[in-house]
Amino acid sequence: MENLEALMHGFGIALSGNHIFLMLIGVLLGILVGVLPGLGAPNGVSLLLPLTFGMQPVSAIILLSSMYWGALFGGSVTSILFNIPGEPSSVATTFDGYPMARDGRPTTALATAFGSAAFGALAGVVLITLSASWVAQVALAFGPPEYFAVYFLAFASFVGMGGTPPIKTLVSLAIGFALAAVGIDTVSGSVRLTMGIDEMVKGVSFVVAVMGLFGIGELLIAVEEEFHVKAISSKVEWREVFRTLAGLPRYGWALLRSAAIGCWMGITPGGPTAASFMSYGIAKRLSPQHANFGKGEPEGIVAPEAADHAAGTSALLPMLSLGIPGSATAAVMMGGLMIWGLNPGPMLFVEQKDFVWGLIASMYLGNVVAVVLVLLTVPIFAALMRVPFFIIAPVIVIICTVGAYSVSNSYLDVMLMMGFGVLGYLFKKLHYPLAPLVLAIVIGDKAEDAFRQSMLMSRGSLGIFFAKPLVTTLILLGAALLLMPVIWRTIGRMMQRSEVKP
Repeated sequence: MENLEALMHGFGIALSGNHIFLMLIGVLLGILVGVLPGLGAPNGVSLLLPLTFGMQPVSAIILLSSMYWGALFGGSVTSILFNIPGEPSSVATTFDGYPMARDGRPTTALATAFGSAAFGALAGVVLITLSASWVAQVALAFGPPEYFAVYFLAFASFVGMGGTPPIKTLVSLAIGFALAAVGIDTVSGSVRLTMGIDEMVKGVSFVVAVMGLFGIGELLIAVEEEFHVKAISSKVEWREVFRTLAGLPRYGWALLRSAAIGCWMGITPGGPTAASFMSYGIAKRLSPQHANFGKGEPEGIVAPEAADHAAGTSALLPMLSLGIPGSATAAVMMGGLMIWGLNPGPMLFVEQKDFVWGLIASMYLGNVVAVVLVLLTVPIFAALMRVPFFIIAPVIVIICTVGAYSVSNSYLDVMLMMGFGVLGYLFKKLHYPLAPLVLAIVIGDKAEDAFRQSMLMSRGSLGIFFAKPLVTTLILLGAALLLMPVIWRTIGRMMQRSEVKP
């Protein structure tokens, strides 16, 4: 009941004319970001972040989150109409979305994708509404050992559940920790890792890092890889839209299963991309129509879209309640909260109720706005795909450069952004994950501070992490996640040996 009252108060905040206008602008910008290859939700949010510095935090987060929803929907448009995933998490949608559209059913494919995505997003927002306050109340009892245990669990989750080779995830985390350590040590007050550059005392700006890693890095990849666009009709037939949406309940089990997978992968650091692939794979294995997957099967669109949007939405739960982002985009938003002077975590629900519940209410409204706008603007944004890339690329570079310089009016930040762009390019080419790097940059110093404070409290004894049941449970769970790749590899080898033996 308390959550419901707080949500109603949040709707009162989100339904102001100013915030509705920001939702419309954010969704439109997000669709544009999702439609154009080489961008994506983390890139778009990081590009827009410098423009929010002078805004009220509630208005700023509504604008950024609306852009996030729009980008998720926009990525589905290019996946279905052009067989080009605008978002990494939209890759699985191309498997059946493009074949269905190519067979003369683009409206059916789009309506199936958007209806499933709306259901998944709704599931994620309901989860946040029901559990955010409870998670925050539990976390109010946290001290430095508990916080370090939670951070350790988050880092370990990327290693055990990230879907990439553990050694690559560890390298990504290590680089992020090193970057987070640049500047002034908050415990001792000493200057470290500045390499004799006075301007580096302020540390590595999170905004500069993400603009380089995502904006410039993705741009370099896009320049190298030529996009061969084979567009099909982008006209939306509204009668077919309503007919398709009315028929979605027949895939009710797939919707519920996919939303559950997405919510779980959003809360843990699996992320929307892993959720969409996992959901598609499970749907293909369990569906009685599994032979039709890859040929335009509707369930092959329902599963990845519902999981993708459920994961993208629920990733904000750990960010708001615990200060731990569940995805790269959530990490960018968390950096924005810190820049605006807000500390993500349990106290956010006590000190900034208007902010938290205004954001949660805007999630309901923003996703409805996104569904309507994306259907209305499909022909327009599809036409943008025909704009030559040599026109789009310089615009992205200009936006990144201006955004990086505006952080602290420093040319060094522009150079650092370019350096991060090269790093992001190398990570993509070598198949290293960027999300752990972003996570380590955002909360690496927090994890270090929590660990050192714990050591001061215990006079250097690691036993403090095993002194209470909650801390012990989190540490052991994190250790189990670190060992999970080894365990799965061992089980796989044992199964292979048992198959070889007669």
